[in-house]
Amino acid sequence: MRMPRGGRLFLATCLGSLFVLVLYFQSITKPEPSLKTGSRPRKTRSPLQTLYNGDQQLELLAAQRSLQGRRELLEQACLSHTRKRRVLSPEDLKHLIVDDKHSLIYCYVPKVACTNWKRVLMVLTSDGRYTDPLAIPANEAHVAGNLRTLSEFSVPEINKRLRSYLKFIFVREPFERLVSAYRNKFTRSYNTAFHKRYGTKIIRRHRPDPDPEALEQGNDVSFHEFVQYLVDPRTQREEPFNEHWERVHSLCHPCVIHYDVVGKYETLEPDAQAVLRLAGVEETLQFPTSGKSTRTDGNMAARFFKHISPFYQKKLFNLYRMDFLLFNYSTPEYLRTR
Repeated sequence: MRMPRGGRLFLATCLGSLFVLVLYFQSITKPEPSLKTGSRPRKTRSPLQTLYNGDQQLELLAAQRSLQGRRELLEQACLSHTRKRRVLSPEDLKHLIVDDKHSLIYCYVPKVACTNWKRVLMVLTSDGRYTDPLAIPANEAHVAGNLRTLSEFSVPEINKRLRSYLKFIFVREPFERLVSAYRNKFTRSYNTAFHKRYGTKIIRRHRPDPDPEALEQGNDVSFHEFVQYLVDPRTQREEPFNEHWERVHSLCHPCVIHYDVVGKYETLEPDAQAVLRLAGVEETLQFPTSGKSTRTDGNMAARFFKHISPFYQKKLFNLYRMDFLLFNYSTPEYLRTR
């Protein structure tokens, strides 16, 4: 029995669509075939493929082992300390910067070398406009629109990039980062916007009998007043934390987004070099080294916490506890929380 002409056309169309679907699923599930010696490469290997394929140079493999250990510790901590995974909205992805050219996603954390990482990404995404990260002014690196964030894409485009791009984050000992944020935003005379925006509020709420000038200027907030402000339940009820002292797990959602590389501020240079090597740009681009001689470290943090009572130390530690746990930082020895 012959099929009517219309039926044959319909069947051909269906089979054609099915064939396209099969090819599509093969393209996203079938691994790239290994190249034979002397063969012409079909496609440059992506940073994600480079990280998870084990045939790189020994130097890269050594770095991978260290990074893999951090990934595994983070995954274990997420399983142990988070009960329910939340569904992210595009608004949650504002800190994830996208480099489509090199298949990278970077979640920036203020006070963890994020200015220099933004400079590096501006070089990588600029098509030659920028060549030297340190030639880019710090304020220009933070201008909205200079770099694309994951929140700007549609949901299918977001998911596609999360699946196929190398996702990396750099973290820091939570209290050293917090002291660094306080020093930068409340003890520098040029940060008048922060003094007005936050300093006046902190003084009004937490300083007994403040003088009119302090209420007006907000430029002499003490670290103790800053801590009181952070642990005050009213603070987060009124508005989210500023990104400079927001917890890393709230900025970057590491228990929802699988980060392939967890770099640390304490090993910034080798970790940054490992990322640039994975991206295939280590020969043309160096991560800027810091020339600061007054970098906030554990000793400096201990001096700031010396005058914080055990009651407030404990409250503050509980506030930042998840960052300590997720990123494998020990409780500071100088804390008196018992």
